[in-house]
Amino acid sequence: MKITCGTDIIEISRIKEGIDTLGNKFLNKIYTKKEIEYCEGKNKQKYQHYAARFAAKEAIYKAISNYLKDKYDMTWKDVEIVNDKKGKPIVKFIKEIKDIEQIDISLSHCKEYATANVVVIVK
Repeated sequence: MKITCGTDIIEISRIKEGIDTLGNKFLNKIYTKKEIEYCEGKNKQKYQHYAARFAAKEAIYKAISNYLKDKYDMTWKDVEIVNDKKGKPIVKFIKEIKDIEQIDISLSHCKEYATANVVVIVK
């Protein structure tokens, strides 16, 4: 068993600029349908939620990139961040990635930044 971690922070303005400039092309490259529906439902705070999910995907990749080497080709949409019934963010892999025993994630955002931290247990 091995424990890995990843973290990422991003300026919300960068995500807003990508969405404002490229629109659906940007959204559909990075986010799943469920993620888009969730973020769009946040109205004025949607950019914070998009940014937090972007940071989450980056943090996850950082945590598992050595493990993925030569085993999987991972795209942005192969990882989905959804919320459980209590609102806690959880990670879903679209493609099965064997040997990941557990993954825990924390997201946060304020006016200017969004951040994500992830801890992964690999068999």
